[in-house]
Amino acid sequence: MLKNDRWIREMSLKHKMIEPFVEKQVGTGVISYGLSSYGYDIRVADEFKIFSNVNTRLIAEGKPIVVDPKNFDSGSFVDHKGGFCIIPPSSFALGRSVEYFRIPRSVTALCVGKSTYARCGIVCNITPLEAEWEGHVTIEISNTTPLPAKIYAHEGICQVLFLEGDELCEVSYADRQGKYMSQKGITLPKA
Repeated sequence: MLKNDRWIREMSLKHKMIEPFVEKQVGTGVISYGLSSYGYDIRVADEFKIFSNVNTRLIAEGKPIVVDPKNFDSGSFVDHKGGFCIIPPSSFALGRSVEYFRIPRSVTALCVGKSTYARCGIVCNITPLEAEWEGHVTIEISNTTPLPAKIYAHEGICQVLFLEGDELCEVSYADRQGKYMSQKGITLPKA
């Protein structure tokens, strides 16, 4: 069952499900964030890893470059910290949520992009926040346009929807000691 604003507020204030927690939608002069009717709009922090072709020298040397999730080259990113991030055309950046999450055992959360960015060709991808997972959310922000795209730090980026099961799961993310448990900051792929 999709959870409403009362449930999200109670879980966040009493059980620290979302920290820091903003109890109402903030939207004047910014891309909105905070509690909504059936979800919570998260903010992107001011630290980014922008995907780059900085390794083109390897291509020039005849060495193939492949994005490999089992052997990811962290040198493929340029670190950036600031009030906004410019993502190159047809590229992406990684960011992280301002908020730290502690998902209850009976819940899985799904994340969808905000319409303000979607209408500009900006797509956000976040995997599900599984039962008993906790940490900062690593956010993949894709610029699908042929132009540079601007992402604003400390403003809304995605909406999280919370789904509660009728029964507790047999094995949670914490039980299986998931590799992205308690992540802080932007977390790169782990094999």
